[in-house]
Amino acid sequence: MLLTGAVPNVLPMTGTEPHKTQQPKHKRNLTRRKVIVAGGAAVAAVGVGGGIAATANAGQTTGTGKAATAKAAGSAAEECYKLTSETTEGPYYIDADKIRRDITEDKEGIPMTLRIKVIDSESCKPIRNAAVDIWHCDALGIYSGYEDASTGGGGGGGGGGTPPSGTPSDVPSGTPTGSPPEGGGGGGGVHEEPTDDERYLRGTWRTDKQGFVTFKTIFPGWYRGRCVHIHTKVHVGGEWTDAGYEGGNTCHTGQFFFDEKSVLASAEVEPYSTSTTERTTLEEDTIYDQSGTTGGLLKLKYKKGDIAKGVVGSITVGVDPEATNTGTGDSVQPGASASASAS
Repeated sequence: MLLTGAVPNVLPMTGTEPHKTQQPKHKRNLTRRKVIVAGGAAVAAVGVGGGIAATANAGQTTGTGKAATAKAAGSAAEECYKLTSETTEGPYYIDADKIRRDITEDKEGIPMTLRIKVIDSESCKPIRNAAVDIWHCDALGIYSGYEDASTGGGGGGGGGGTPPSGTPSDVPSGTPTGSPPEGGGGGGGVHEEPTDDERYLRGTWRTDKQGFVTFKTIFPGWYRGRCVHIHTKVHVGGEWTDAGYEGGNTCHTGQFFFDEKSVLASAEVEPYSTSTTERTTLEEDTIYDQSGTTGGLLKLKYKKGDIAKGVVGSITVGVDPEATNTGTGDSVQPGASASASAS
């Protein structure tokens, strides 16, 4: 794919999955990765929902006095030094994607602002100028570029489906049973070539000097075998040029997850409420490691009883910038040479 355009000259200012991971059938040139810029100006991300504010600080605590302050400091330091969990890339990643912060296009769904902070897990210092990719399915579980292969589904207009309430009626006990959908159902590590030219709900942007990057998107839906999630990659050591982002290494491949309360709230809103696809809960998911923030669990803020107004999600991602973690089964372990995986 070759998309033309120009990289912004300044940094942005303030304001998954089937059950088994398989080895990839392809290899990529990790030392010469290119992200080609899409035409047109990038759309600045904006907050959603009246009065909603978001933070991306790890290890937050509540309380008053010196004891609470010490506890907060200790929790933050402990969280800061943890590497964020690596996961499978899944089959639906598309390299050379669009350089933009607003990835919504014309997709319907609950507005969402996603704020990510990228830090060095050893020094706790923010990592600036990193290239961060995110991609996820739409409100009915469909991935752009793979509409025919995706396993989501809806009941049509007018809320024809039955939204999930609490635990799904046909809940697998322990590990979900049944064969994964053909083509991976959105995960598994075996890359598949795109089947169409759609690119909604995909984008790449750079971190600012504080390590923050903000995307405007929608709350994802769900599909068979997976809980609600967003994929991400962090690329460091490369260079932003007129052609996009070149070189460097992929130091993190992970996923962001949503708590059950927020997912159940979203399921009452159209078009999510029209989905007829059985939902896998966060606890049942075979990719999420149940470790909270370290495992990619987002901190979410929205107006109680009115999630349709919008959601703000935030998280701090701790990475080892010297590692290569592509999520395809042949990643270099933390501390190893990034160039070793290029052969």
